[in-house]
Amino acid sequence: MTQCYFCLHNTKEIDYKDTQTLKRFLSGQMKIYPRRKTNLCAKHQRQLKKAVKRARVLGLLPFVIR
Repeated sequence: MTQCYFCLHNTKEIDYKDTQTLKRFLSGQMKIYPRRKTNLCAKHQRQLKKAVKRARVLGLLPFVIR
């Protein structure tokens, strides 16, 4: 089993302003990939969800791609 991306990079908090890293875990339609596809631990998957939603509300990431 592969290790969590954020655990490998020793990340404590996922930054919602770092859109390049967040886009890595989004599909082409801007949906958040599930844990089985991202290989994140539960703690970081929850933080990722929060960061993506916060970035969408602030306009840093789109909700959908047309």
